[in-house]
Amino acid sequence: MNITQIYTGCLAQGAYYIESEGEVAIIDPLREVESYIQKAKKDNGNIKYIFETHFHADFVSGHVTLAEKIGATIVYGPTAQTNYKSHIATDGEVFKVGNVTITALHTPGHTMESTSYLLKDKNGKNHAIFSGDTLFLGDVGRPDLAQKGNLTQDDLAGFLYDSLRTKIMTLEDDVIVYPAHGAGSACGKNLSKETIGSIGDQKKTNYALRLDMTKKEFIKEVTDGLLPPPAYFPLNVKMNKEGYKSIDDVIKNGAISLSIADFEKTANDTGAIILDVRHQLDFVKGFIPQSIFIGLGGTFAPWVGTLIKDVTQPILLITPIGEEETAITRLSRVGFDNVLGYLEGGFDTWKTSGKEIDTLESVTADDLEDVIKQKAKVFDVRKPGEYSKEHVIDVPSTPLDFLNDHIDEFPKTEDFYLYCGGGYRSVIASSILKARGYHNVIDVAGGFAAIRKTTIAKTVAVCPSTLK
Repeated sequence: MNITQIYTGCLAQGAYYIESEGEVAIIDPLREVESYIQKAKKDNGNIKYIFETHFHADFVSGHVTLAEKIGATIVYGPTAQTNYKSHIATDGEVFKVGNVTITALHTPGHTMESTSYLLKDKNGKNHAIFSGDTLFLGDVGRPDLAQKGNLTQDDLAGFLYDSLRTKIMTLEDDVIVYPAHGAGSACGKNLSKETIGSIGDQKKTNYALRLDMTKKEFIKEVTDGLLPPPAYFPLNVKMNKEGYKSIDDVIKNGAISLSIADFEKTANDTGAIILDVRHQLDFVKGFIPQSIFIGLGGTFAPWVGTLIKDVTQPILLITPIGEEETAITRLSRVGFDNVLGYLEGGFDTWKTSGKEIDTLESVTADDLEDVIKQKAKVFDVRKPGEYSKEHVIDVPSTPLDFLNDHIDEFPKTEDFYLYCGGGYRSVIASSILKARGYHNVIDVAGGFAAIRKTTIAKTVAVCPSTLK
C-alpha cells in the first residue's frame, strides 16, 4: 500500500493518491490531472476510483477531467447529485482497491453530502481517515456554506457534531487523519499548519473534539467568529456539481501572446481586468495604469476569487516571462477560465514602448514612524484575527477581504498609508484603490513584520487561542 499526499500550498489543499497491487484511488484531485496519470503509469497502476469528499467551494476539482481521460469511476457520498456520470455511495459502502478497502462514511455537517473515507489495510485494520472538510487538524469544517431553505448553519453544525462523534471519534487513536485543507484555507477558522495527524492527537488538541462538549456548546463555538465566505465559493460548487471545460482547452484559449496593440484593443473591447501577477516589489516600481496586482508568489488563486469574484470575468495577464501558463492554470483552479491572453514580453515591453506607466509610492516602517507622529492616516488590511492579536494603536481594521465595505473610509485627497503582514496584501489593496482613483495611497513595505521592529505604539500581543 502506497499513500501519497499531494499538497498545494497556494490553495492549502491536500489531494491523495492511494495505490495497492496496481490499483489506484485518487481523493479530491486538483483540476490539472496529468500528474496523477503519470504517477499511475510510473507505478504500473490503473486509476480505478476518484473519491470526492464533497462539492468543494474553494477550488475546482479534477474529477470530471480525470474520469474523461482514464475512465475511472467518480464516487460521491449519499445525497449528492451531479450532472455527469457518478456513483453515489451508500453510507458504509466498501470499495476494494488492490488488497485494501475504502469505506464511505457519510459525515454531513460541512455540507449535507460530505463523506469521509476510511482506509483499511489488507488485514482489515483501520489505517487512515480521509476526512475532507469534516475534520481538519485543529479545527472542523465551517457549517455555513450549505444553508438551503429552512436549513440553518446551526442545523448543519448539529449534524457535524453527530458526524464527528458517531463516525470519526469512535476510531482508534492511531488512525491517521488526512484532511482536505491546512492553514490558510477559508473552509475553517483555525486550521493547523500540519497536514497529517492522528485521531488521538486531535482528541487531545482540537477544541471541537472535547469529550465533555455538549452539542449546544459545539454549535456555539464552531459558528462563533465565522467571516462571510468568499463570493466565488458558490460558483465553484456549481462547477463541481455540473462539470466544466477541460483545463487543456482553458490553457489553449488563454495562452495567447498579444502585441501591445492587440492587448489594448482586447482590453477596450471586452472590459477585461488587467491582472498583474509579478512580485509586489516589481509592481510597485511600475505598472500599466488601472491594472490590479495579485502576485503569483502569494496565495494567488484564493485572492483572485475573493476580490474579482465573478469567474466569468475576462482577464488579461501581465506575467513574468515564462509564467504565463502557470498563471492560467492557477486561475483555473478556482474557476477563472476566461483568460483572453497575456502581453507579449511582459511589462518591460509596455515600458520600453513609451506607453504611460503608473507607480505606487512605498515607504519603510521607519518612515511610517516619522509620519505617524504627525497624525497621518493609517489603515490595517490584515484579517480581523491578525488585527485582534496585535495592531498599531488607533489604526482601524479594513481587511483586504472586505475592502469594498470600507471604501468610503479612505481619504480622497490627503495621503494615507496601508500595511498588512509582510507587504503582499497591502500592494493588492493599494492597486485596487489606485484603479479607483485613490492616487494618494502609500504602501508600507514589509508590513507589520517591519512595523513590529520600530517603536511605533502597538497593542499588547494576545494569544489567538484566548480571542473570542
